[in-house]
Amino acid sequence: MTRKPRKFKVDRDAVEYAGPYTRYDILKEGSISLLVILVLTFVLAIVFSSPDEHAVTIKQWSTSSPQDFIATAATELNGSSPTATYGPPYNTDQGNTQRLGVSDSLSVKLPHILGVTIPVNPAQDFVINPLRSQPGPAQLVAALNRYNSAPASQQQAWADNYANNSVSTDSQGNTTFVVKFVHGRVVMPAGNYGPVSTIMQYETQIARSGALDQALITGNGFYTTNYTKPSLFLADGGWFASLGAAQNLGGDQWGMMNETGSYPGQAWLWLYTAWYQVQPFNGNGPWGAFASANADVLIWALMLFLTALLALIPFIPGLRSIPRWLRVYRLIWRTHYKETDA
Repeated sequence: MTRKPRKFKVDRDAVEYAGPYTRYDILKEGSISLLVILVLTFVLAIVFSSPDEHAVTIKQWSTSSPQDFIATAATELNGSSPTATYGPPYNTDQGNTQRLGVSDSLSVKLPHILGVTIPVNPAQDFVINPLRSQPGPAQLVAALNRYNSAPASQQQAWADNYANNSVSTDSQGNTTFVVKFVHGRVVMPAGNYGPVSTIMQYETQIARSGALDQALITGNGFYTTNYTKPSLFLADGGWFASLGAAQNLGGDQWGMMNETGSYPGQAWLWLYTAWYQVQPFNGNGPWGAFASANADVLIWALMLFLTALLALIPFIPGLRSIPRWLRVYRLIWRTHYKETDA
């Protein structure tokens, strides 16, 4: 039984080529192109290099902006920092988890599918445990013992008083530091802080000495290259964000595709970064509040859809024929069509 020939369809099939042929050595062309690219790569790498920005440390932070460090450390201790309220994969907090959907009620919390995979307790991991690991003086040991032996409600009250009194917020939401750092000492307005005053004093001291950086990256394995905790601690403060803004790395500065300094960055990320600059992901428009708060997961889903759409173009009737209808091929092969149409 012979199979019946398939019927020709303009949307699916191409007309069989009947024009002339020209000899073309694709291996030769490819080898020349590869050689040119290699030469350009090495020359441009030598001439322009790559920006060598040294890693930012907590020591630098606590030295350059001690007030910001102290206020941030206080929020780690009382559980109000961005890391403490982040949710999965660091903790079980529900408030700031990004959602995939069109509204709070019509959405799903993707991070909760996997749950807490990198447990982080900011109060213990960023403050209490690093201080306990240091060969501290009797005053620090007594303060830690008093804090740890107190009921959880009392610990929270001390930490809340310290965190709330370290900064002042006006009616427009602008924050100013009330805590001072004078001649190596942390100076706070009068208040019921219990042992937290002593804890914050020594927390600042070990941070400025560099010991806190080491305490936060020390792990159980041979290699201590897990910088998750110091990175989270740095990101909770305002000083680290100001460094990024100065290097044009902020979210509103197309930072995802920028390189530090004036160097060109990852240009192929322009489309991903562009979505953050338009409605509603920039916070404007009818769904601005929801889209801005959940921009990361929403843009990720949008880019996943667009990538799938691009990959499936050859299989989508109508869409796959747009280049043929636009006759773009005649522009690409204009020399050939100039000869054949003559």
